Amino acid sequence: MMDDETPLDADELMNFAERIERLPSEHTEWVEKLFQECLRARMHEAELLSGQSADGEPENSRHDVEAQLAQVALDAAEWLKTLWTVGYMGAGSFPSQPRSAFPQIELEDVLKSSLFARIREGKRPLPFPPPTRQGLPWHDLVEGEKGTHFVEAEVIRDGEGTIVGAIIEACSGWQIIGNAVGECDFIVQHRGKGPLFRLHLEDFASSLSREAPRFALRLRAQERGGFRSYTLEWPKEDGSVQDVSLRAATWERAESEANHWIATQHPEMYGQVSLERIG
Repeated sequence: MMDDETPLDADELMNFAERIERLPSEHTEWVEKLFQECLRARMHEAELLSGQSADGEPENSRHDVEAQLAQVALDAAEWLKTLWTVGYMGAGSFPSQPRSAFPQIELEDVLKSSLFARIREGKRPLPFPPPTRQGLPWHDLVEGEKGTHFVEAEVIRDGEGTIVGAIIEACSGWQIIGNAVGECDFIVQHRGKGPLFRLHLEDFASSLSREAPRFALRLRAQERGGFRSYTLEWPKEDGSVQDVSLRAATWERAESEANHWIATQHPEMYGQVSLERIG
């Protein structure tokens, strides 16, 4: 005897089919429909089971979880590598090399790290620390859309009264580039890297706005053998042009890769170059 919870095997199901044929005619039709519905349910169950792993977990779901965990591991590795090689952990608490030991990282550091969040969004980390705003990384200022930001700011003077730098939003890494534009206006750059900004000082509402790109370079696309490749034309000091190959399949990715190359190779020029599509 089988208990009520044990599924019927294929032979028992076929025996039911033979017994249905021997039922009185007034019962054959409705019993046959019910039996066919049971068979369809059994087939659907078999299809679901075939898509599960040995432990009963759906295979697709399991692969998705494994892929997500693998991506998290890769993102964490990129984050840790950036902390060590670039030398900043969010607010720049590890500002420079060399360091004799890897920094101690707590759970709060992971949860609150804008750098880690940025990597999880699929964005490549900057090869240099961005400016901070009240102690937090200010990526949007460097990479976001152009606009005016109202800030707390002041200029720093040496003993002779000469302006030597600026403190903006509690970040002291700002340098004055060139001569003052006016009595209240200065061109500033964070630690000599990244875009240039115009700082306008007021008693109660200073402002910071990004300067327009000073240089225009060509981003060229070429078709060879049915494949499209992209290169950045970078001018060298001797007047020649360096063709920088970019790993990209679209214009958008090519622009992203070009900007990343500039940030890596010429960080003092990052954010100051506009790209013209050719081809």
